[in-house]
Amino acid sequence: MSNKKVMGYLPEETPEFGKLILYALQQVVVMFPATITVALITGFQVSTTIFASGLATLCFILITKKKIPLYYGSSFAYLSAISAMAMAEGTEAQIASWQATGILPAELISKAQFGIIMSGFVSIFAGLIVKKFGAEKIEKFLPASITGSVSMVIGLTLAGSAMGDFLGVGNSVGGAVIEAGSTNAALWLVVALVTFISTCVYSRYLKGLLSQLPLLLGVLTGCAVAGVIYFVGGVSLFRAVPAEALAASSFKLGDGSIFALPAFTFPKFSLNALIGIMPIAIATIPESTAHMYQLEIYINDVAKEKGKEKRDMISLLGDNLIGDGLCDMISGVVGGPAGTNYGENISTMAITRVFSVPVLIAASVIAMLVSCFTPLIQTIYGIPLAVIGGIEVYCFGAIAAQGIAILIDKGVSMFDSKNIAVIALVSIVGIGGNYAFGGNIPFFGMSIPCIAAAAIFGIILNALLTLGDSQAKDL
Repeated sequence: MSNKKVMGYLPEETPEFGKLILYALQQVVVMFPATITVALITGFQVSTTIFASGLATLCFILITKKKIPLYYGSSFAYLSAISAMAMAEGTEAQIASWQATGILPAELISKAQFGIIMSGFVSIFAGLIVKKFGAEKIEKFLPASITGSVSMVIGLTLAGSAMGDFLGVGNSVGGAVIEAGSTNAALWLVVALVTFISTCVYSRYLKGLLSQLPLLLGVLTGCAVAGVIYFVGGVSLFRAVPAEALAASSFKLGDGSIFALPAFTFPKFSLNALIGIMPIAIATIPESTAHMYQLEIYINDVAKEKGKEKRDMISLLGDNLIGDGLCDMISGVVGGPAGTNYGENISTMAITRVFSVPVLIAASVIAMLVSCFTPLIQTIYGIPLAVIGGIEVYCFGAIAAQGIAILIDKGVSMFDSKNIAVIALVSIVGIGGNYAFGGNIPFFGMSIPCIAAAAIFGIILNALLTLGDSQAKDL
């Protein structure tokens, strides 16, 4: 065994206290931008979303017996499904309240929670199959032609929302509705453009740890420009903090101006949420699987230098999927969005070579504490919608690109008639249903969210065409 000093920590190793806290803070900063963006877009409580990410991460580590160093954060994959569910279930008053405050009414969050909890069963089922039969069985049932095209469709169905927030027309500034060609529309577009372009530049050219923070830096740049516009031109694009963000707190210390527990809500049965949100977990399975392959490479690089045994992380894939599903349930119970393992945090671990599970435990505790810090939550709610629009264009487009990347990475042939049929069905049902029917497809008297319908119909068609292949081979 080598005695040389090697930089880095394996999952079971613990840095000294000072370093542990710094590494943990780093993990919190990395997960922060994407997680709060999900909350701001869906209308979930920001404080509850941050708290849920920390709680779920802590539970994930315990569920996987401290063997898998992954951070659980909110997933963008569920955005369109949650929005479609809210539009289908909400009353006119509830929808108006959501649009005015940016926060979903508690009743609609509770219904979304039910779908999120049920989505956990999809990941758990996939994990059990992997543990029993191996990962190849999942790939037969959910080939890349389905998971990749579903991921692509998720991003594209959000394009309308992204462009609406990006251009700002129809929104309001200082109580006045923004009209096309107006000065306020031009100022809004400047902030959105600066946010988008700066985020792209940061993601392309920054190196090291900063390369993992393009969303955070893009938001800060957009807010800085909005601040200049306010101080120079007197036009404020910053949003007023909705009273609902604090009034709904579960518990306040003093008057709640410094510390207040997040607003916890509890799930409520909803058939629309079950049908619309549950199937979206299908799209997160390949992402979670890819993360395990990444981890094995990175961790074994450190283990090799330390003269330690290689880690078979792939053998833990089933545990990872089960943990992911249980964490969806945990997050859903307290009022947080569905989530997944965060690639940003994995990249940060790869850069720093710190794969210590104790560091992630500390990060999860810090995240839960941060969620109770009222001034920070108020600041987040004040972020201009123009800034969010710039981030949405980047993130939603990236989701679509990741779907295409899955198709390429898995070598899906575009000359295979089965693949073409499956991708065609998923794409048209998902995208066409969104733009023709507003996200919910009328089907034999039912109203089915288009993403869920695309995933379900894609699975059925793939199974039918695969059965035909099997019969042909037997002849």
